[in-house]
Amino acid sequence: MSLDTLFTSLEGSPSAPAAAELAKLSGIGGDERERFIDVWRRLGIQQRRNIIDRLAEMSEDSAEYDFSAVYLLGALDDDVQVRADAIKALWEYEGDDLVGVLLRLLRDPEAIVRAESALGLGRFLFRAELTEDARPRVGQIENALRLVATDDTELVDVRGRAIEALGVRGHEWVRDLIDDAYTSGDRRLRISAIHAMGRNADLDWLPNVLEEMGSDDAEVRFEAAAAAGEIAAEEAIPELARLIGDDDAEVQEAAIAALGQIGGPEARNILVDLAAESTDERVLEAVSAALAEADFFEDPLGIRVELERSVAEDMEEADDE
Repeated sequence: MSLDTLFTSLEGSPSAPAAAELAKLSGIGGDERERFIDVWRRLGIQQRRNIIDRLAEMSEDSAEYDFSAVYLLGALDDDVQVRADAIKALWEYEGDDLVGVLLRLLRDPEAIVRAESALGLGRFLFRAELTEDARPRVGQIENALRLVATDDTELVDVRGRAIEALGVRGHEWVRDLIDDAYTSGDRRLRISAIHAMGRNADLDWLPNVLEEMGSDDAEVRFEAAAAAGEIAAEEAIPELARLIGDDDAEVQEAAIAALGQIGGPEARNILVDLAAESTDERVLEAVSAALAEADFFEDPLGIRVELERSVAEDMEEADDE
């Protein structure tokens, strides 16, 4: 199907076309993008929502697609759901042009859009932390998120997302922000603070994280388990081993994933034993992914695996002789 045919199809039907047809939007640019913008503006709200959802599903299934031009258009849509879903779909996009869009949407009239924008800006801060990026734009992002996080008139859900986004940064004022949220007495801010502790990955947060893994609140236990994995301290293994038997499936899976992030013989043995004992396909899939992650971090280039294979082949040859 050509783009002309796709554009005609979009305007002629209230439902989103099939994936094979929408694939034509991958990498769209230049004059074709301008034509698509004209078509997009004439589509109904539900159809725009359906298109963003369908493209996001296609992107998850295959890394070959690049629908960023459509998502960037959606981020500025009149409809709140389209804006929020488009921002989520841009989670891998690294273009600096998105920063300006997200900073603008951080002042959106809809809380869900502001919250998603804060998380999106957090992804830029994460990359800045990894690459030691000190460009003025990074400071601009930090300042904007700090204003949101400390704004008592803002909804706590949005403030919490801003705190989570900032958690990755190593500034002392970020640590103070996390601590203030943790001791605020507000459940939502406390949960966001625990999440931020994991992103901060400082061992000083470990006592708080270990304590919260014993919480009666399943969401708190989930965030604490995830944070323990991010901090990657072996001291957390006993508590995580307890949580792999948690009644809450999401907490259980978070604990399994955290053991994979921490790695090492003790964590690996716990995962292997769990795989041997469990018949739950969900648990077995989680354990398999955790073991794969442990293998990657312990041997990222696959050298150990290759050596083990080579030794095994040598032994087989020796037996044959």
